[in-house]
Amino acid sequence: MQHLILLPLILPLLAGLLMLLPPIGTSRIRQRNFALLLSGVTVLISAVLLKQAQQGLVEVYALGDWAAPFGIVLVADRLSTLLLLLTSVLAFCSLLYTFGPREEEGSFFQPLLQFQILGINGAFLTGDLFNLFVFFEILLIASYGLLMFGGGKTRTRAGLHYVILNLAGSAIFLFALGILYGTLGTLNIADLALKVQLLDPRDAPLVQAGGLMLLIVFGLKAAMLPLQFWLPAAYAASTPAVAALFAIMTKVGIYAILRVFTMIFGEAAGTLSHIAGPWLWPLALMTILIGAIGTLAAQDLRRLIANLIIVSVGSLLAVIALQRETATAAALYYLLHSTLISAGLFLLADLIARQRGKVRDRLVSARGVGQDRLLGSLFFIGAIAVIGMPPLSGFIGKVLMLNAASSVQEMSWLWPLLLGSSLVALIALSRAGSTLFWNLAGSPAETERAHPVQLLAVVLLLAMPLLLSIFAAPVTQLTAATAQQLHDVHGQIGSVLLPLAQLEVK
Repeated sequence: MQHLILLPLILPLLAGLLMLLPPIGTSRIRQRNFALLLSGVTVLISAVLLKQAQQGLVEVYALGDWAAPFGIVLVADRLSTLLLLLTSVLAFCSLLYTFGPREEEGSFFQPLLQFQILGINGAFLTGDLFNLFVFFEILLIASYGLLMFGGGKTRTRAGLHYVILNLAGSAIFLFALGILYGTLGTLNIADLALKVQLLDPRDAPLVQAGGLMLLIVFGLKAAMLPLQFWLPAAYAASTPAVAALFAIMTKVGIYAILRVFTMIFGEAAGTLSHIAGPWLWPLALMTILIGAIGTLAAQDLRRLIANLIIVSVGSLLAVIALQRETATAAALYYLLHSTLISAGLFLLADLIARQRGKVRDRLVSARGVGQDRLLGSLFFIGAIAVIGMPPLSGFIGKVLMLNAASSVQEMSWLWPLLLGSSLVALIALSRAGSTLFWNLAGSPAETERAHPVQLLAVVLLLAMPLLLSIFAAPVTQLTAATAQQLHDVHGQIGSVLLPLAQLEVK
């Protein structure tokens, strides 16, 4: 069982390689079946890892038996395993959706999806910043290819902007790593947290500069203002399964901010404690505002959903900026909700677009969809969930985030923007639903009905907010325990670096 932590990395890596070779690589059907099978296995493995992590122990796997901070380590704690399970569920539903008609899918589509999953899983499990950079590059390289599938001017333009921005982000990431390694002599996250506490005051400005450069990089990945403008075009241009999987991409950036600026530059960092707060708080609030404006201005359904993701990113970062256990727990619950519901809405938008003819998902008067009652009902459920109305989990998540603001100053800024963004989402989605299903011009076009497997993928994702609401008590207990472990910096340091101390004793 000690090697179980490796499987979420090995399985997608082997799957991606085997899909390039015969006999699997010669048939897209075999590629899909093989990918879905391994994805289901990964869901089970992730659930087992999460169950083990809930016992409170931090599982540390030293590759090559080199103890931290000298060797490469994988760390499976409550936070990393929770997000690992979220990624596995999302990947399973995204892969399930590819079983429908996919004219844009090529022979390299499924392998790239596997490498994307490998990069995301690795980013959540790695215990050092250099390998976080490595896994960032793996998921980014795969996303470059996935974004360009199908071709066309729109995807080429969106892909070009996406590639240039992320290449710049990768360069800044390397500069930040060089500064931190040159100053502190390590890139292991736990060891960095320890070294920052013992930092010479003369080196503090340099380490602070490296930390703030990391904030820029992670803010780019998370689509935080002013680095958010790549997201609507990229998400709206990509294929449905890719857009659904991309819903977790911004959460990788949020995870990195949460991990680094809670452990390394958190409460125990002395003079460098909470260095991100003065920047993160105002930028997160403005991200909510700019996302709400983009939601109102959206002219098609997929771009509307993409801007709602920006709103959710701003909401999460604003709550994380409060740097309290209760705030982190609230953010984690809302992160689960927002990731699953936005992925489900992207898939649903494709089903709607396929039945509207040439206008696709543009919010203009056109012929109605063939399955108006079914798709309309699913759209209503998704809209209620993403707006944050009761009884679904979006309402619970927003209440938790509102309660996380304790001072009058925090409430005066956070409450109006969170509640206002919900009102904006209500207006935008009401307008979109009315246009798509009621403001019709002619009878429904003769189009094929939604594929049953694709419908199943959509239903699974849109049912998640209901499940998160029904099981709100155990899920909030889970997120509270996760937040408590994350904020216990000394406990995290001891769990990762203890094998080194034992080695020295021997």
